[in-house]
Amino acid sequence: MKIENVAKQYRLGMVGTGTISHDLKRWWYSIRGLEDPYIKLGSDNKHEEISGDYVWALKDINLEIKKGEVIGIIGKNGAGKSTLLKLLSQVTSPTSGTIKIKGRIASLLEVGTGFHPELTGRENVFLNGAILGMTKKEIDSKFNEIVSFSGIGKYIDTPVKRYSSGMMVRLGFAVAAHLEPEILVVDEVLAVGDADFQKKCLGKMKDVSNEGRTVIFVSHNMTSIRNLCSKGVLIKNGKIDFIGDVDKTISNYLKDDNLNEKDIKTSIDSSLSTYSTGDAKFKNAYISNDFKSQTPLNILHYQEPFFIHTNLLIAKKLSNVCVSYKIVNEYGEVITNSYSYNRKELLSFDVGSYTITFKSPLFLLPGKYALSFSIFHFYTGESIDLIEYFNPFRVLKESLNGDKEYPWETVKGYVEMDEDWIINKNK
Repeated sequence: MKIENVAKQYRLGMVGTGTISHDLKRWWYSIRGLEDPYIKLGSDNKHEEISGDYVWALKDINLEIKKGEVIGIIGKNGAGKSTLLKLLSQVTSPTSGTIKIKGRIASLLEVGTGFHPELTGRENVFLNGAILGMTKKEIDSKFNEIVSFSGIGKYIDTPVKRYSSGMMVRLGFAVAAHLEPEILVVDEVLAVGDADFQKKCLGKMKDVSNEGRTVIFVSHNMTSIRNLCSKGVLIKNGKIDFIGDVDKTISNYLKDDNLNEKDIKTSIDSSLSTYSTGDAKFKNAYISNDFKSQTPLNILHYQEPFFIHTNLLIAKKLSNVCVSYKIVNEYGEVITNSYSYNRKELLSFDVGSYTITFKSPLFLLPGKYALSFSIFHFYTGESIDLIEYFNPFRVLKESLNGDKEYPWETVKGYVEMDEDWIINKNK
């Protein structure tokens, strides 16, 4: 698969150009093999983002994916990941540039991708197989395996319009993965499934890659990306920002190279929320080495106590909620978690601003970390505001007073427990 100078532009709020004459002109240019005359409106550079009615979702994308590679595509919400997958899956066409694909593609981009709601699950399996170019005999040979993997055998003859989103994803992934595509494209949609099914899907994608087929996987779950992919692509503002080893790609996505002690960001931009209902919002956060300190730190020392401070703005009265604080490693993986219900009391908030301070009961071992925190409804688990990666910081090997340091070159683990050792000689 080769992607050369690909760009994708959308006109906000409209499908056509807005006038019949413009649509006809666009059609006339296209049949003559000329560039769309309307992609340059307001700019001499067709890859410059336009502030008017047009917006570039992707710009200057150049990427070569070899047979058998397992590629993880990551980036913030709105970076252009899903648009790229739609182009690769031929759901939509690029505004400019070319995409050369060799092999059959199976895609799972959104819940119910490729399903006809009025047809049964069984009928949709055969429909999807036919779209992929498979014969009825080929689909028959895989049918029982698909149904078994999806776990919805009881409902296979029910119209899919009556399926839940989870059932839809189960069947959709089973079809996409089992109908022997040369290229399997999977978007974040797997997050809809439960933990066991996600694990099952990752295992299946590994099997597909081991068979020499190509997998292109988009996810915000860095653990899944690390476990599955050998190569990563980071997309930022519609452009490829980094291509390379998956760990380096994740580090580039999450890192803050400039851990400048005089310039620490504590304010939380609304775009950093992975999920937010708007009923509550974390406005700022920082760590310190003292309960009352308002001086934010991004460098701690070995065995130095630390506190996490957040400011929470409540826009709607809330009850039966919990606040959770997590420490994540440099890849965004959760290494320790604490939540307010540890004290067996649920929280209630009136509208207003609240300061929450938490003292960590553990010491962090030397390494790179960041904060993650959320407020959620306790009984349903539904997030109200979720920040998955904020305020990168580092723990050094030296102690604050310089009187001790972590004794080994290689750091084993992430946290150090406050423990008592009792050793008695047996008689």
